[in-house]
Amino acid sequence: MMTNRHLVLRPTLGVASLCLVLACGDDTESRTTSGSATDSGTATGITSVGSGTSAGSMTATASATSVGSDSASSGGSTATTGASSTSGGMTTGSTTDGTGTTGGPECMVDADCQGSPNGPVCDNGTCVPCTEANDVCGEGTYCEGNTCVPGCLDDTDCPQNLTCDEANKQCVGCVEDNDCGLGTVCEMGTCVPGCNQQQPCQPGFACCNDECVDLNTDVDNCGMCDNACSFTNASATCENGTCTLSACDNGWENCDQNDNNGCEQQGTCTCVPGEQQSCYTGPAGTENVGICKSGTQTCNDQGTGWGPCEGEVLPGNEICGNGLDDDCDTVADEDPDNDGDGWTVCGGDCCDVQGPNCLNPTLVNPGAFEVDGNMVDDDCDGAIDNPVPACDAGLATNSGNPLDYAKAIDLCQFTTENPPDPKDKKWGVISGSLTLANGQGTPASVSRSIRNGFGQNITNRFGQRLAVLSTGHAADNFNDSNPNFAQYQDGVDTGTSSPFPPDYNALPNAPGCPDPVGNSANNPVNLKLRIRVPTNAQSFSVDMFFFSAEYPEYVCTAFNDFFVTLLDSTGMGNPADKNIAVYDDGNTLWPVGVNILKAANGLFTQCSNGTITQCGTPSTYNGCTGTSLLNGTGFDITGSTFYSCGYSGRHGGGTGWLKMSGNVTPGETIEIRFVIWDTSDGIFDSLVLLDNWQWSVQASDPGVTPG
Repeated sequence: MMTNRHLVLRPTLGVASLCLVLACGDDTESRTTSGSATDSGTATGITSVGSGTSAGSMTATASATSVGSDSASSGGSTATTGASSTSGGMTTGSTTDGTGTTGGPECMVDADCQGSPNGPVCDNGTCVPCTEANDVCGEGTYCEGNTCVPGCLDDTDCPQNLTCDEANKQCVGCVEDNDCGLGTVCEMGTCVPGCNQQQPCQPGFACCNDECVDLNTDVDNCGMCDNACSFTNASATCENGTCTLSACDNGWENCDQNDNNGCEQQGTCTCVPGEQQSCYTGPAGTENVGICKSGTQTCNDQGTGWGPCEGEVLPGNEICGNGLDDDCDTVADEDPDNDGDGWTVCGGDCCDVQGPNCLNPTLVNPGAFEVDGNMVDDDCDGAIDNPVPACDAGLATNSGNPLDYAKAIDLCQFTTENPPDPKDKKWGVISGSLTLANGQGTPASVSRSIRNGFGQNITNRFGQRLAVLSTGHAADNFNDSNPNFAQYQDGVDTGTSSPFPPDYNALPNAPGCPDPVGNSANNPVNLKLRIRVPTNAQSFSVDMFFFSAEYPEYVCTAFNDFFVTLLDSTGMGNPADKNIAVYDDGNTLWPVGVNILKAANGLFTQCSNGTITQCGTPSTYNGCTGTSLLNGTGFDITGSTFYSCGYSGRHGGGTGWLKMSGNVTPGETIEIRFVIWDTSDGIFDSLVLLDNWQWSVQASDPGVTPG
């Protein structure tokens, strides 16, 4: 047998000739037809297909093809492709059976493979389980390389309830959401409950956060997505798409019947909102007596309490002559003074019996002063918090009317000593006078004035005017006239004098300072006012500012000019000598004057610090805090004078504003005297400003204090 067998065909050899040659393949010897070589020197070769390859599958190529060994089992015999060799660029081969006998193809069509253990499909002359073109694999498998393997190529390979994941060749429950029913989505090849914009829910459900919910009953999505039902201190349900309070937590109640704020009341409810009941808040025994009657109160919207008693009529002040029992005491038109303040209801007392709108009856009546800001009609004039207004506008500068000076210091209500109608027995100024120190004679007209401020920087403490009393001219050197300014140092002697006030002969003095010389009050002015005190007043105050040209040269000498305020009153705690123009240091009463600077700092502050008492025993004073309030007063003039003992500084100093207070008895009639005079001589003048009279319902510490 030849080692290399060739079947060489000329280029013009047709397919029919090739088939003719192959038809002789069962000869025991190979038949070779020689052909001429191609122009390139390469012979055209044809591979002879052995057993298992159909004749129609033979391939002619331009180059030689080497066929390796290929075995196929068929009916227990083995067909082996024989050795091949290349001759002239052409490879040929043959198929033999196990005995070396050359056999034909196993099959030509699928029918030839019926019953074949190799498979039911004919593929190129060989029976195989399947081919990709003829996939006869069972459900859940597909053909791969003539072999049925688990998996799929398309949905036809999968059971009826599965679909083919063609990318992974696996039968799965789903590949995409639309493979699943309504209300389910595809996750990892399985349809699970869910939804999205492309995969809706089953009818009657809504897609909320990728879940199908019933908006009619879902407490987390009630009526709309994400509308979670929640009530304070309570459980909730969703009914027909509306959140509903189901039940209150233990210990809590929905008293206001308002589900929106849940169960808001801890403990039991007081009442049912809107419920009404009879009520009466008046004194026991007065309900349904006289004009008094019960009212009605309504449970509040929260159910936590009852509202005000509406429609009730409570006891009031007896209205004179109306024929009714207004105070509900079974007697009509009686007129007692129940609070003992001297005023009856018919006499004008609007608060005679304590009640809700009348807490302090003894302090409220027509004789009281109006306390600003206490929300009470103190003077029973029908208006609340309407104090008497200022009354000092337009007062004449050089007025000689003492009542104008009362107005200048803001005493603005006037009355008579014995009014014919008790209703008119109100508080106020009864009378006044301007005299010398002892209450007699007439002071120099230049010694008193009414001013709108004083100097450049001192303004009124209240209203538009203040009162000025002086031992010289009551005028500043800024712009005053009527009277005009005259220097305080060495000063002006007006030529007037009198004894000291008869009830103030023992003149006090600062400890360690010499007593005044003589027993005359030089250049004095005495403003006396007679006043009926308000029935609710316990004290009063008035602001004062004392100046003296005796500072600094004559401090602690016999030339200590005096300003005193003598109060005739039964009020408790006033000084025994009646003078409230004093400073009480707890041990000594220091009268207002230039020597008061010896008492304590803060009482004589508008001045120049340094050496004092140049005309006596010199010492040092450092209690001055400034001089701005001296500007334009005349006490700011500098330079030495005949009696200044060589001192050439400012012509005086002042206390600054002091508050002077005294105690009174409610409803009494008092007299108060403001008196100023030169002591020991009639020069080196002093002056006092007075303003801002105020009543108080509280007792005071009589005397002066800074400010």
